[in-house]
Amino acid sequence: MKTNTKIVMTLLAFGLVLSCKQASNRDEASYENSDSKEVESVISSSAAVVDKNSTRKFIRTADVKFKVKNVAKSTYAIEDATVKFGGFVIFTSLQSNIYDEDKTKVSQDSTLVTTKYKVDNNITIRVPNTKMDTVIKTIAKQIHFLDYRIIKADDVSLQMLSNEMAQKRSTSSEKRLENAIDANGKKLNQIVDAEEKLDLKKEQNDNSKINNLSLKDQVEFSTITVNIYQDESIKQEMIANEKSINSYRPNIGLQILDSLKTGWFVFENIIATIVMLWPLFLLGILGFFGYKKFIKK
Repeated sequence: MKTNTKIVMTLLAFGLVLSCKQASNRDEASYENSDSKEVESVISSSAAVVDKNSTRKFIRTADVKFKVKNVAKSTYAIEDATVKFGGFVIFTSLQSNIYDEDKTKVSQDSTLVTTKYKVDNNITIRVPNTKMDTVIKTIAKQIHFLDYRIIKADDVSLQMLSNEMAQKRSTSSEKRLENAIDANGKKLNQIVDAEEKLDLKKEQNDNSKINNLSLKDQVEFSTITVNIYQDESIKQEMIANEKSINSYRPNIGLQILDSLKTGWFVFENIIATIVMLWPLFLLGILGFFGYKKFIKK
């Protein structure tokens, strides 16, 4: 009976531990899901989302900075999401910034190099205006910690209308000026002045048209700037030590032999120099005997 009671108690304890662990896992999963949803709700925005029939035109931009677990993987995920929703990447700068490097000699032949670095990336993407919120929500899945998110919407409706009106005025002025040149331009100087004015009008017309096209492009495609980074990383690498110049020095026997050869060469040079100066010795001897003879006289 005691043995059966122990078995039952053991089974009950095991079941209690297992149920507590499952509950803990469910709580963690629930927390992660709620945290992910909270981040997505914070980073997403419906700012300046207008009805299709509205006459308002907004240039929407977003600037986001956050920490990720792996910059390279998050970069690929962001680029894939951009292409998936009809956008394109116009700038990306993935790089590792080394801020500390330490070398420790572990043996005569090896050195351990410890490098501390941080990986970050600045990405600029352009996506269709109608897909901006969807792309931002997709990007939010990569967030480990959100630093900031800034979303702006500039209403350019009046500016675009002003450009269109200026373009119409310039076109009308061009036609009148062309007709005046054809009808009344007889003298050369009059034609030249009129043509210069016509070119100026055409230039103004082109500038208004290009400005409007640029605004339309910014309205249709929103610009998102993403700055991502990860925690500090450490890399350790064992490298071979370069041999010292002393390791190439000859042994003492070779050094003595070389010294003997060098000394013999010096001795040969001295003898050759002495032989080369024999005329001086001859003059000296003749002078010495001549001097002795002169003194005796």
